[in-house]
Amino acid sequence: MIWLTWRQFRAQAIVAAAALAVIAVALAITGADLAHLSDSSGLATCQSHGDCGAAASTFMDQVRASLTDKILYDGSAVFLYAVPAIIGVFWGAPLVTREVETGTFRLAWNQSVTRTRWLAVKLGLIGLAAMTTTGLLSLIIGWWASPVDYALGLPQGRSGVSAANRLTPLLFGTRGITPIGYAAFGFALGVTLGVLIRRTVPAMATTLAVFTGAMVTMAFSIRPHLIAPLHAISAFNTANLDELMTGSAAGSPMTVTDSVNLPGAWVLSNQTITPGGHVFTGPTPQVCISGTAQACINYVGRLHLRQLVTYQPASRYWTFQWYETAIFLTLALALAGACFWWIRRRRLA
Repeated sequence: MIWLTWRQFRAQAIVAAAALAVIAVALAITGADLAHLSDSSGLATCQSHGDCGAAASTFMDQVRASLTDKILYDGSAVFLYAVPAIIGVFWGAPLVTREVETGTFRLAWNQSVTRTRWLAVKLGLIGLAAMTTTGLLSLIIGWWASPVDYALGLPQGRSGVSAANRLTPLLFGTRGITPIGYAAFGFALGVTLGVLIRRTVPAMATTLAVFTGAMVTMAFSIRPHLIAPLHAISAFNTANLDELMTGSAAGSPMTVTDSVNLPGAWVLSNQTITPGGHVFTGPTPQVCISGTAQACINYVGRLHLRQLVTYQPASRYWTFQWYETAIFLTLALALAGACFWWIRRRRLA
């Protein structure tokens, strides 16, 4: 049964291995140039003298000026999100539906192979290949992008605020071990939907839609609350003013916010509150309508406002990685269990 499964899967395995090899070679070549930029900007040695902000800004300016590096960095993140979905659509969904549509499952079940063993070998062998492929891809891309990730997580520019960090929704799922969990879930989801729908093309389309929905829900609705976020309250400092929006008339609502100086943190909300603890919404004074910008800023400074920041600290990165990976691996196991139950107790055709 293992040999038969390999014979059926070897074309996909060869394509995946070839793609990994091409990507590894391309990133190895461009990675040398990225390392050179890191050295020339002083980013690689800045920790020894503690002034990494200027080096990070210089390095990122050089990376942005290189069209190849920018495309590879942004494209690799998109590609890593797409790979588990591709696995679910093209490896998972057709796994059982292809057998049902061609009727070849009857031949397998009429031999000495049981339904349980038939499915277990397919899920085990191809599922392991999916997780290994995605894990290797994540490792390769993570190595290549590490100088850029490091620079983006450092304070840059006049505000002293990091431009990005590994906890943000768009970057978190493309680093570490979470892509392995995504691949396992995507593959198991595709197989399950294939078993239920029994038609390849509808199963593939449904897999893509459900997988995308699961990713978006996890990133923006579930992940921020996997661990209770922290809150930081500090005096509002007009020297760090990030935004000041006034209404068109005196008495209308106004908004003021300070910049956040929490390097590497995932900021969930940044609010300006009154001394009484309420969110500050104005009203807009006359001085902000007819006076100068500095006069308006001075007025805000006399209000004794405070800044309330809700965030996830950078130190929780690996905790989130393990939590999220465990969640998706558990979902994958649950889906696999559902497939076993369905195949043992239901007729496929």
